Amino acid sequence: MDIYSSSFHQAHNKVSLLRRQPSSPVNSVSVIGFSLPRITSPSLAKCRRKRSSFGVVRACVAVEEKKRTAIIRIGTRGSPLALAQAYETRAKLQAKHPELTEDGAIHIEIIKTTGDKILSQPLADIGGKGLFTKEIDEALINGHIDIAVHSMKDVPTYLPEKTILPCNLVREDVRDAFICLTAASLAELPAGSVVGTASLRRKSQILHKYPSLAVEENFRGNVQTRLSKLQGGKVHATLLALAGLKRLSMTENVASVLSLDEMLPAVAQGAIGIACRTDDDKMASYLASLNHEETRLAVACERAFLETLDGSCRTPIAGYAAKDEEGNCFFRGLVASPDGTRVLETSRKGPYVFEDMVKMGKDAGQELLSLAGPGFFGN
Repeated sequence: MDIYSSSFHQAHNKVSLLRRQPSSPVNSVSVIGFSLPRITSPSLAKCRRKRSSFGVVRACVAVEEKKRTAIIRIGTRGSPLALAQAYETRAKLQAKHPELTEDGAIHIEIIKTTGDKILSQPLADIGGKGLFTKEIDEALINGHIDIAVHSMKDVPTYLPEKTILPCNLVREDVRDAFICLTAASLAELPAGSVVGTASLRRKSQILHKYPSLAVEENFRGNVQTRLSKLQGGKVHATLLALAGLKRLSMTENVASVLSLDEMLPAVAQGAIGIACRTDDDKMASYLASLNHEETRLAVACERAFLETLDGSCRTPIAGYAAKDEEGNCFFRGLVASPDGTRVLETSRKGPYVFEDMVKMGKDAGQELLSLAGPGFFGN
C-alpha cells in the first residue's frame, strides 16, 4: 500500500468513529495534527471520476479550497463529540443566516490540543483544563479561525486576552450516566469493583457514597475509547456525561442515569460555549443570534463558584444552577476531599438575574472555602 493509500485509510477509520452525524456534507474541513478528507464538491467528485491517483485528488482539493472564501471558520477539537458540537453550531448558524448555507461559507478547522495528544497521564499531572483549549485559543487570537466551539466544562475560569465567550447554546441534560455490562447502578456493584473515571469530582463522590468500590482514575480518552476499555474488561463500570452520549446518539449504552443527589455534575456540564475575538463585531453578532440566555446565566453562576474556589483538575468540585418552578435560580455546590472521606455542600436561591447569580456563586464558594479550611484538598 503506497503512502497516499495508507493516509487515506487511516483518515477514513477516524471518520468512521463518528456515529450518526448529520447527512449534509461538510463543505470545508481542515485538520491540524492528522488528515481528515471530508471535503466534498461536484468538481472534486468529477476529478475523482477522471483520475484514480490520490496525488491528483489531493491537488484538486487544493484548487477547490482556493476558490472558497469562508465567512466563518469554526475551530474545534477533533474528537467525535467535539465534531458533533461543531456540526450543531454550524447547523444553528445556517438555520439563522441563509448566507451561511452557501457552499464553503462555513469552514471547520480541527485543532489537536495538548490534552488530545497526551493520554497516558492524569490531566492534573500535565496542566489541567486549559490543555483542551490552549491551542484553539491561540488559533482564534492569531486569526486562523473566527470562532471557537468548546465544551464549557473544559474552559478555564479565565479567558485569554483578546477573546470573549458571549454565547452558550441550549444546555443538554447535565446528569452523569452509569455504564456497565453487569449491573444497573453503582449500588449494585459488588465490593471491590473498579469504576473507571478521569474525574476527581466523580471519584470523590463515588468513594464517599460507596467506599467498598475502587476507582481507576486515569481512565482517559474519548467516549468510544472509554467504552472500548470497559468492554475489554479494564474496569467494571464507568460514568460518562449524559449530554455527550445524547449528542453522539449513543444512549443505548446507558445502564442508568444518576440523580443529582447521587452525583452532582461538573460546573457547566452539558453546555457548549462559543468564543470569538473581542474586536470582531461581525462574529459577535452571529453568536448573539445563537445565545441561550438562561444557559449563559446558569453557567456564569457555576463558574463564579468555581473561580472563587480556585478550582482545578486537582480539586473535586461540583456545581449546578437552574431555574426553578417559580422562575428563581436554585444553586447547589459541593467540594470534597480527593479520597471522598469528606464532602461539603451548600445551596443558594435568588433572582434569575446575572448579577445576583454571579454573587450567589461567589458567596457559596466563600462559604465552602471557610468550612474546608487549609489543607482540605491535599494539594
